[in-house]
Amino acid sequence: MASTARRIDINADLGEGYGTDEALLAIVSSANIACGFHAGDAQTMRAVSLIAAQNKVAVGAHPSFDDLGNFGRTVMKMSMDELESLIAYQIGVLTEAAAESGVALTHVKPHGALYNVASEDEAHALAIGRAIRAADPKLIYLGFTGPVMRRAADKLGLAFASEAFPDRHYTDDGQLTPRPEPLSVINNPVEVTERVKRMMQDGMVPSASGKLIPIEFDSLCVHGDEPTAVMVGRAVRRAVEDAGAVVAPLSEILGGASAHSRISA
Repeated sequence: MASTARRIDINADLGEGYGTDEALLAIVSSANIACGFHAGDAQTMRAVSLIAAQNKVAVGAHPSFDDLGNFGRTVMKMSMDELESLIAYQIGVLTEAAAESGVALTHVKPHGALYNVASEDEAHALAIGRAIRAADPKLIYLGFTGPVMRRAADKLGLAFASEAFPDRHYTDDGQLTPRPEPLSVINNPVEVTERVKRMMQDGMVPSASGKLIPIEFDSLCVHGDEPTAVMVGRAVRRAVEDAGAVVAPLSEILGGASAHSRISA
């Protein structure tokens, strides 16, 4: 009899040069790999893709604004046509690099300032979605829980997966606390564990002020650019499994490209 347990993806942003990739790839089910515009290079993309495949972890693109100097955390002004081309190019770069390791992409998740803007502005969310659709309409659009990115994906006929952040504080209006603010990132695995329990059991996440915010999610994100990333990742996975859920990649949960698929020779 097939299992009826809830399935949850755990994703991490990797290939960013923080030395946590290999350890996190033993924990997560989906890897979002930097495409060279905020971090990463072709060799790193190939290497991370290969380790992901060896660990049966799904691989996705993690495109950003062209902002290598500030790790993709600067909002860049450009037309939506320019943005669409920029994102499509990055997806293509990772597609080729991953193919050299025999790996096909399953999803796309924008990075940093681009992610934050697209979570509030539908024009940006649609430009990202058009780039995804042009690259491969079977790719899953992974983004912020809430209406904006989901609405963009729906308009373009893309599968959408929403994510929550057990290692980030939220504001009272349900947005992520900006990175420059103190305590925006939660590094304590015990606190992260309690947050995952609340998310899994009650569908709620506490804001920085303690307000409980309703939240729906298909995936939980672990940030690989923190010194505590591996400890936090282990805490997240343990809390998900302790809640009786099965950790699985988005492509198994939502459909789309075959999970951690490999390209035929």
